[in-house]
Amino acid sequence: MSVFELFVAGRYLRARRKEKVISVITVISVLGVAAGVMALIISLAVNNGFSSTLKRNLLAATAAVNVVAKEPGDGITDWRELVARFRKIPHVTAVAPVLYDEVLVTGPQRAKYATLKGVYVESELGTSTTLRHLKKGSIANLSDNYLGMPGIVVGSKLAEDTGMTVNSLLSAVSPSEPSPFGPRFRKRSFRVAGIFETDFYEVDDAWVYAPVASVQNLLDLGDVMNQIEINIDDLDLAPEVAREAARAAGPRYEAVPWQKQNHDVLHALEVERMATAVTVGAFGLVGALNILITLAMIVMTKYKDIAVLMSMGARRAQIRTIFVLQGALIGLVGTTIGLAAGYSLCYFADKYRWIRLNESVYALSFLPFEPRAWDGVWIAAGAMTVSLLATLYPARSATRITPVEVLRYE
Repeated sequence: MSVFELFVAGRYLRARRKEKVISVITVISVLGVAAGVMALIISLAVNNGFSSTLKRNLLAATAAVNVVAKEPGDGITDWRELVARFRKIPHVTAVAPVLYDEVLVTGPQRAKYATLKGVYVESELGTSTTLRHLKKGSIANLSDNYLGMPGIVVGSKLAEDTGMTVNSLLSAVSPSEPSPFGPRFRKRSFRVAGIFETDFYEVDDAWVYAPVASVQNLLDLGDVMNQIEINIDDLDLAPEVAREAARAAGPRYEAVPWQKQNHDVLHALEVERMATAVTVGAFGLVGALNILITLAMIVMTKYKDIAVLMSMGARRAQIRTIFVLQGALIGLVGTTIGLAAGYSLCYFADKYRWIRLNESVYALSFLPFEPRAWDGVWIAAGAMTVSLLATLYPARSATRITPVEVLRYE
């Protein structure tokens, strides 16, 4: 390639006044490529944002690996010994024994079902960040004796629905085993020690935290847990750590990595990402079709000019290069515009939260955008490849022109 081919390629794209339609179609081709690139950047940024935000929120409330009893209803009585074993496993950063139960909580205004999580505060802070997001109150008050009652920390949405405030009374009711006279219920009163807000609707709307001892008392249990949560320094190693934890725990227990626990959500996000890339990728084909039409029209309108160039010594390879360069220039300009527009829109849409969502449906209050540099690289490469492929037929047609036949009657 030389300056000659580049000059002629650029000149052909800037058509004279009587060939103004060529310039219009060229602009449309550039905009077609730009629209495809921009749409792909934005759609993948939305998918990345949803995926990353959901993963982050899920792992903020739960741990990377969860150890539970294989038989439902069996608690973990030897949890102290298991915790000591798990802490020796490579990559483990924190271990927290917890006690879960589904309860009916009653506030000043109404009652609502919630997930009650009994925790040791220090170990819970190592495996979960939920308690670090206190909106009101103090984590120091999450104890067995706060103003004469066990303290409890509730989610902000749950507090709004039930009318609870810091220091207000909360009643928790847990169903017990059936009796000849019907199901029995256990009830215990708590004092609201704090209100947390994580911006993850599912947790803020339905989770409450209390000291382990008070939850065991509510459930009429001894020194028993029903889950041990493990955090690690690399989330991608969760399956490997889970296998080590399962071996350390023994045959009565199983260790579930976060990928398996949230398999349905992660699989749905991956399928959506692939479907989005394929669907929006059709924009790229539209851009390629526009490039093909543009170059084909240039070939038809420039038969005489091409013949003159060839008669003056231009080789067929140079003529072919001229039209390939035209497609490359259209693709390059369109791709650059698309990348700039796509990344800019993603940045401002995420920073200022332009698109609001219904939290009860999407679990998020706004649409997150997370554009990634690598996505831009392969999208740009794909756009340029498609643009160059669209030049093959017009370039080949241009090299078939016979100067003698074209100039015979000139």
